[in-house]
Amino acid sequence: MLRRYVPDESHVLQYDAVELDDRLTFVEEPVAILARDVRRLRSRAIPVVKVRWRHRPVEEATWETEHEMRAQFPGLFEHSGAS
Repeated sequence: MLRRYVPDESHVLQYDAVELDDRLTFVEEPVAILARDVRRLRSRAIPVVKVRWRHRPVEEATWETEHEMRAQFPGLFEHSGAS
């Protein structure tokens, strides 16, 4: 059986303003590299980095291939002290 909703201040979600570019699209930018690892696939070793994204909490950091991140965001590696 359904119950009537009782309004509560704790149910209100807070949100940050989203920055849009001139084409009205949202662009996620990496903030920092949190960790590094090497994933092994049979005879290949693939270096990966854990990336923290702007406007996302640390818990939502994602693993990305280092090659793709270097190609898209070369400045990220200059600031992290990585070679």
